[in-house]
Amino acid sequence: MEEITPILLMVLGGLSIRYTLVFAGQTWARSYAQTVSFMVLPIITYIITKTISGNIALSLGMIGALSIVRFRHPVKSALELIMYFDLITIGIATSVRTKWAIQLILCTVLILILVKIFQSILKKNNKSFYSLSFNEGADVNSLEIHSTKNLDLVENSNNLKTVLSNPEQNEIIYRLIFENKEVLVEFKKKIEKLDEIKKIDINFV
Repeated sequence: MEEITPILLMVLGGLSIRYTLVFAGQTWARSYAQTVSFMVLPIITYIITKTISGNIALSLGMIGALSIVRFRHPVKSALELIMYFDLITIGIATSVRTKWAIQLILCTVLILILVKIFQSILKKNNKSFYSLSFNEGADVNSLEIHSTKNLDLVENSNNLKTVLSNPEQNEIIYRLIFENKEVLVEFKKKIEKLDEIKKIDINFV
């Protein structure tokens, strides 16, 4: 029965980090696989640490067994890898000193929330604490604009990520990404009446 408290702590801690990631816009954490991973990974690490503690022979055998384990899906971003390491560390810390695990959970959640809040504050002043990327593992709302001429309004946008020029078809393609769907819709309204625009494609997450 004494093991129930640390297990509950790890499950709730993993879920707290998962929900905080979703709040911060990291929608990859929403899936069933990620949700279960955030709850189970700390417990697995906790059990392994408890099992091999004080037994050198068992420790070496466990290291050999675990060396054949591989993630069968690609890790999409550095943040995802760090979160797995965070969950593993929570499991280890719980087996050694529960206070350290609680501190790590609170620090992780607090940092994720503060970065998101700081970004929101800077965005109100048309600045950015970090930039979005198509390849960072987070789903984003995207806007693709096909134009016959350069568009200053688009080229001066902080959301612009790529510009492709196709002189043969007299076409310029702009690709922009947005965290907020409403901001994308508002930007689209500003540009859709321009005569230079041939086509606008939108992808909502």
